[in-house]
Amino acid sequence: MSTLQVTAERLVVHPHPNADRLELAQVGLYRAVIAKGQFATGDYALYIPEQAILPDGLIEELGLTGKLAGSARNRVKTVRLRGEVSQGIVCLPGLVGKADLARAEAERTDFAELLGVTKWVPPVPVSMSGQVESAPDLIRWIDVENIKRYPDIFAAGEVIVATEKIHGSACLMTYVQGDDRVHVSSKGIGGQSLALTVADSNLYWRAVRRFELVEAARKISEALDLSRIGMFGEVFGAGVQDLHYGAAASRDETLGYALFDIAVEAAGTPLRWLAHDEIGSLLGELGITLPRVPVLYDGPYDVDLLLGLAEGTETVTDTGANIREGLVVRPAVERYSAVLGGRAIGKIVSNAYLLRDGGTEYE
Repeated sequence: MSTLQVTAERLVVHPHPNADRLELAQVGLYRAVIAKGQFATGDYALYIPEQAILPDGLIEELGLTGKLAGSARNRVKTVRLRGEVSQGIVCLPGLVGKADLARAEAERTDFAELLGVTKWVPPVPVSMSGQVESAPDLIRWIDVENIKRYPDIFAAGEVIVATEKIHGSACLMTYVQGDDRVHVSSKGIGGQSLALTVADSNLYWRAVRRFELVEAARKISEALDLSRIGMFGEVFGAGVQDLHYGAAASRDETLGYALFDIAVEAAGTPLRWLAHDEIGSLLGELGITLPRVPVLYDGPYDVDLLLGLAEGTETVTDTGANIREGLVVRPAVERYSAVLGGRAIGKIVSNAYLLRDGGTEYE
């Protein structure tokens, strides 16, 4: 999941092709259905993204009672309205008052707390949770923002690598060389600097053992003289999420795993992320064999091409039995992004994935 912020945005308004009383308000590359005449191009409004939980008062004010997702009908979800995909809510709540929204947009002011908007956190199955312990030196996974909201993360023509976004659960493993210590966690638990204690039944520990990740980390750490190394992969299969790619979490030998990132730190130097090709070269040189996420595109950044590529069926299996969740985009050469204020990395999530019924989103 990406971070949740409710921000002021300058709108571009388009006609709705299938409804006389509706229009489409564009924020970045997102489009949200609005009532005709509610806003005009150049107006400022607040944008509430998908996965937001709204308080009852705001739901009533916006006329959305009974229209949102979740058992409490309070969660923002991508929907299709009169044939057009609508992502997020564009609005101007009374609590905002006469705020200078142009200034708020420039300063990236977050109105979530003022409005009582929070981020939806799905419940986690027992097999994906467990006893935890403090792990301050665990390397966390980062929140990856959607390119539809931040299309300028990458420059036109910049060489990028787009890999398939697999619908599983992120497995975080940090190896600390000094005392040969290993931390294993999920994205959600790791975000709290907590690690899962060793348990034979735990999904993430099972994946670490099944794919010999500790042995791989030790080998990489010794070769590069690292103080810490973080290995990040997607664990997938039936029993993990609703898309399973023909794998199954019921037995170790049928559990799916795909490495998607490595972060390294040498003594006295900052943490750095290895580029996609750098990971491949390193694993090859050291004779380490690990499944990796499929590459869907390698070439100049073209947002329209990537939006199309995010759709379709998965390439994890030969059959393409599942829809494609989307893709993750990184520069060919790792760099800082001024747009994000951190690592340059983004994702595009397919419309088919967002609009599917009965989906799960465990972290």
